[in-house]
Amino acid sequence: MNPIDPLTYHQSGVDIDAGNRLVERIKPLAAATHRTEVLGGLGGFGGLFALPRGYREPVLVSGTDGVGTKLLLALETGQHDGIGIDLVAMCVNDILVCGAEPLWFLDYYACSRLELAVAERVIASIAKGCQEAGCALLGGETAEMPGMYPNNHYDLAGFAVGIVEREEILDGSRCQAGDALIGVASSGPHSNGFSLIRQILVRAGAHMHLQVQGEPLVDLLLRPTKIYVRAIRNLRKEVSVHALAHITGGGLSENLPRSLPKGLAAQINPHSWPIPPIFQWLQQQGSVTTQEMRRVFNLGIGMVAVVPWEDREHALASLEAMGQEAYCIGRLEQSDQGGVQYLD
Repeated sequence: MNPIDPLTYHQSGVDIDAGNRLVERIKPLAAATHRTEVLGGLGGFGGLFALPRGYREPVLVSGTDGVGTKLLLALETGQHDGIGIDLVAMCVNDILVCGAEPLWFLDYYACSRLELAVAERVIASIAKGCQEAGCALLGGETAEMPGMYPNNHYDLAGFAVGIVEREEILDGSRCQAGDALIGVASSGPHSNGFSLIRQILVRAGAHMHLQVQGEPLVDLLLRPTKIYVRAIRNLRKEVSVHALAHITGGGLSENLPRSLPKGLAAQINPHSWPIPPIFQWLQQQGSVTTQEMRRVFNLGIGMVAVVPWEDREHALASLEAMGQEAYCIGRLEQSDQGGVQYLD
């Protein structure tokens, strides 16, 4: 190229026209998540949202998260249709723990070079997750940054905002000794522990089409994170929920204590729910100790609700009526040490 020839943004690796085409393609996806409080549409400098009416002391709750190295498996296998659900789930399940109803969601999609077909599939799955959570896909950002990421790679971040009446915030203060721990089933590893999972795959020399108890390994690993919003909101109408815990990286051992006040410990019966086959396979192939499995993975429980002991059967029935498998996995007991105690 002659040094005096003019350079263009396209020559430097950024395709403005492709970005504009993506915006046009995703407008119908965002419109499908519309809530009456949304003002305007995509394309502006900011998303506008009017607070819902009827709250006396509304408190906004925000959360942000990503998908982690699970993205690498999606990229390696070309399966992008569930990864956006993961992104939404990791954010809305977190704010749900505070008692919040998710209102809107923002996404950040970053890549080296924009592949329209891939980006559209990812954002379509984000919209699907928003519909499942009942929140609006209010906006987002697509960043094309040559040299920042390897070719054909992308990264995701999500941001959720919800609302809760001040007096209905769940902060664990209502918990008391004797309360039941209701575990709601996960769909698998969700979006946690994939750095260890990828090491196990290397050690095992496993290919993604390997069958684990009749299902392809890739399907078991990439199954989207469950979104618990509708089931938990219905549960709160049925029984008094004293606390919630989203079981992410760190498992029950690290996450459940975050929702409990001092002086209480969670006693868990690890035989009270079925461990999904994928976790058994991972433990065997990686020679991972049971203690390490409990510190890394959810092991089949994606959300825990703390309810009065006498309401445990009602809680289980409510969750099952909403299509969620649930189990009474233990109870709270007085303890100066706190934490989680497994009754092996």
